Amino acid sequence: MSRKLGQVFLKNQKISQKIVKELEIKKGEIVVEIGPGTGFLTQELILSNEKIIAIEKDPKLIGYLKEKFANNKNLILIEGDIREILKEEKIQEIIQSKDYNKGYKIVGNIPYYLTSYLLRLLMNLQSKQNKPKLVVLMVQKEVAERIVAQPPKMNLLAVLTQFYFQPKIIQIVKKGNFSPPPKVDSAIIKLIPLKNQYISNPKLEKKFIQLVKAGFSQPRKTLLNNLKTIIPKEKIERYLLKNNLQLTIRPAALSLDDWLKIFQELVMN
Repeated sequence: MSRKLGQVFLKNQKISQKIVKELEIKKGEIVVEIGPGTGFLTQELILSNEKIIAIEKDPKLIGYLKEKFANNKNLILIEGDIREILKEEKIQEIIQSKDYNKGYKIVGNIPYYLTSYLLRLLMNLQSKQNKPKLVVLMVQKEVAERIVAQPPKMNLLAVLTQFYFQPKIIQIVKKGNFSPPPKVDSAIIKLIPLKNQYISNPKLEKKFIQLVKAGFSQPRKTLLNNLKTIIPKEKIERYLLKNNLQLTIRPAALSLDDWLKIFQELVMN
């Protein structure tokens, strides 16, 4: 166990079974597990009889897992940092090298410090041809709540995640279900990939992200003040008045649909 890697290990079998159920594993699919740790969730995944690729950074845990699952032919253990594997799109090579054409799903109990960065890497995969069909993660409860937020509590993470995925909190998991117990509760979150005209167009995708980041650059300031750095102030004012929105509206009050409309009218036109 490596506390420096921020690892806490699930110890409730019913929760592991719930995670596997939410993955909806179909025949011929590959499941990529991020950070199997001591193999508690891996053990449930193996019961699906489909190919499981478990990626673990800690070399000591890799040795332990190899010994524990020595007789399981449908488990492939890879020693590596998931951040590098996703960032460099090595995940594509790993999946394709296994000669499976039914697609793959991603699952994992994610260290808290890694969550936001990992989500960004998963978002980047959505514009690729070989992207995950479904993602189920165990994350900090607070982060899960931020991801599924709606107005008036929208935030940058929520808008961007909801642009790429339909997120849903499946279950809150109390801290006592982990060893060693963390200081806060967790949540199982399910991310269903979405399709839209912007994700499939890299230029539009990049422009939309720039718009939202500018809009949330100073969340406590008004949308007008934040966006005027990239869009003429008069143009923003006309849009807000035309759509019956107050000039003092803040970014947290806008839904994803609102952001898409702003993008359509103020950036695309």
